[in-house]
Amino acid sequence: MSGDHANPLGDQCLTIESDTAVQSLGERRIVGAGNFLNAQSQKKNRIRKLAFLVLAILVWASTSSAQDSFSQPSLLNPAAEPAAGILDFGLLVIWICLGIFIVVFGALVFTLIQFRAKPGDEEKEPPQVYGSEQLELAWTIIPILIVIVLGLITAGRIFVLQKTEPPPESLAIRIVGHQWWWELQYEDYDFITANELHLPVNQVAFLDLESQDVIHSFWVPQLSGKTDLVPNRVNHMWIEPHETGLFVGQCAEYCGTQHAHMLLRVFVHTEEDFEKWVADQKKEARRVASVQAGRETFEQTACINCHTVRGVTEIGQFGPDLTHLMSRTTIGAGAAANDRENLITWITDPDHFKPGARMPAMKLDESEIRQVADYLMTLK
Repeated sequence: MSGDHANPLGDQCLTIESDTAVQSLGERRIVGAGNFLNAQSQKKNRIRKLAFLVLAILVWASTSSAQDSFSQPSLLNPAAEPAAGILDFGLLVIWICLGIFIVVFGALVFTLIQFRAKPGDEEKEPPQVYGSEQLELAWTIIPILIVIVLGLITAGRIFVLQKTEPPPESLAIRIVGHQWWWELQYEDYDFITANELHLPVNQVAFLDLESQDVIHSFWVPQLSGKTDLVPNRVNHMWIEPHETGLFVGQCAEYCGTQHAHMLLRVFVHTEEDFEKWVADQKKEARRVASVQAGRETFEQTACINCHTVRGVTEIGQFGPDLTHLMSRTTIGAGAAANDRENLITWITDPDHFKPGARMPAMKLDESEIRQVADYLMTLK
């Protein structure tokens, strides 16, 4: 056969191969489109999840703010000086930093847009810049001025916070940190309580802070900043509350096993309610005949070696003063609610609520423990 003649079989093969190639290309396009759609779907799912997360956070924040915020520690909701001043200073620093960020980021975005490569620039050499005295002076002098301003404001705030002399007519309170509870001595009224600080509204309370054992730190976020309690040293701080209510604080320096359970509750009262509370605290312990057996057990065991009950026994100094124990809302510096069942559990085994607590388990039988608990319930 001559090579000039057409080959029907060859043409048919070419046609089949072409059809196969087209079909394969179509399949690849379909697969690619499917992958693209899957990627888009996954992207939309991620966006939905992110939107749901943001919505959940906003709902949580709005419902939380509707609750009694004063019962939760919060730097952003000050109810006293110096906490309000500390927040104002913090916000000032944030606004300054935000301004710096906007300027720097804005300059970066402007530079990226203004000086980006344009079509036709491939063969051109970009302008060569070897320095700018104006810019160099600006980004040197401006940061120095910002640091100086912040330093002066900080120094002024520190001088205000670190008053060492109590102002006239301030309330003097000596606070002693123990592992793991707070001893509160009201020096103007000559009585001692524990773990729950009571203050009058709109009056300065001047606090002398010291530690009996290790370093602690006094911190009630809505009322003040942190101040350490250091052994063999007296530090000072002051609080002037402007809102009544309950404010929660805590030791802010790790001080051992039960650091997390060294809580502090601060109750701010009107002047009238505060004077009533003081009058009750100055009284000696009540004597109730029906709990005499429990009182005798308390007096005849190791309880009196650690605890004072004014009017009954006043030799114990190691543990909290129990004269008006039931006027407090918790036991163990916030470890448990102050009720009869928890008192029984605490007397039986303090480690149940506060592992490592310095109070030993009292070797009393069940009847004696209940009698002592009944006696403690009368100390109001």
